[in-house]
Amino acid sequence: MSEFKALERRHDIDSEALVENIMHKGTPQRVHHMELFHDGEIVDAVVTRYDLAKGLDENDPEYVYRKRLAFLRFLGFDYVRCRPALSHDMRLHKACTEDTAGMARNGGRAYQDEHSGPIMSWEDFEKFEWPDFSGANATAELEWHQRNLPDDMCIVATPYAHIAEWLTWLMGYESFCYALYDQRDLVKAIEEKAREIFRAALELSLQFDRVRMIWGSDDIGFKTQPLVSPDDVREFFLPGHRELAAMSHAAGRPYLLHSCGNLSTVMDDLIDDVKIDAKHSFEDTIEDVRQVKHTYGRRIALIGGIDVDFLCRADEQTIRKRVRETLEVCMPGGGYCLGSGNSVANYIPPDNYLAMVDEGWRWS
Repeated sequence: MSEFKALERRHDIDSEALVENIMHKGTPQRVHHMELFHDGEIVDAVVTRYDLAKGLDENDPEYVYRKRLAFLRFLGFDYVRCRPALSHDMRLHKACTEDTAGMARNGGRAYQDEHSGPIMSWEDFEKFEWPDFSGANATAELEWHQRNLPDDMCIVATPYAHIAEWLTWLMGYESFCYALYDQRDLVKAIEEKAREIFRAALELSLQFDRVRMIWGSDDIGFKTQPLVSPDDVREFFLPGHRELAAMSHAAGRPYLLHSCGNLSTVMDDLIDDVKIDAKHSFEDTIEDVRQVKHTYGRRIALIGGIDVDFLCRADEQTIRKRVRETLEVCMPGGGYCLGSGNSVANYIPPDNYLAMVDEGWRWS
């Protein structure tokens, strides 16, 4: 396996510059990297290759935090993502199959059942065991990073914000669509309960001054359009994000949104009504981030855009060329962070991901 020696840090990590870049405060002095997340298999592959866990004790209860921090700093990230811990995982309907990725995860790959969920009726709603933040360790991750994060990094808080996702997970996407016709009051009740939980998560996150940005994550669409009609998106999905964005802005934090799918019919709503400060997740078959820079990229920041399928299939030189072309278009004026089109999944070859990161470090 080839090693990209240029990944040795060549610039100072600077979280303040990252925030200024997100807020379109001019062309940054260097490329800032952002990812929604890295799969654990990717983290372990890079940590092992470059011996980043040297000196760390695997039996240390803080080992996971310290390993992730070493990984992010090695790659030049200005932040770490954190969120409060829910009291328990929700009982969802899922199917599991073998993980066929090169670095397969233990336990296989899980998929959400689209036909049914744990809340199919008002009786189910009343009986459902909703999670909260009553656990003793609800803010443990935030507290540790508040104390131990180096001064040049910040926390990007992710207060869940899965408005559309929880609705489709808790009812099943198919049943959710039927419910929009004959149980809209139940849909609204689920949405309001979810919003209550996400609001509490954000309130906890905003107590920490190392939290400099808020990143909501909610897949609202698919390849050709939103999951439901634009009017239903406006009625059921956007109010929660509007509230979370308003809370973030009142506390002086930008509100970033990750959402997969073609959102062209509601993009103006997201920018002008919800008032998101940045959009993440770009898929070449939907929209190329290089083109978006000249449309709504003039109004909000753009994150990522190196398509995941492309990262899986392309060779190193093609990846490097694509990164250079993207940076040439997107960097001027600020408001762009380099990253994958979605997340660094365990089926992306590590060398391909590292080539993207390395080319970002080379840009000037």
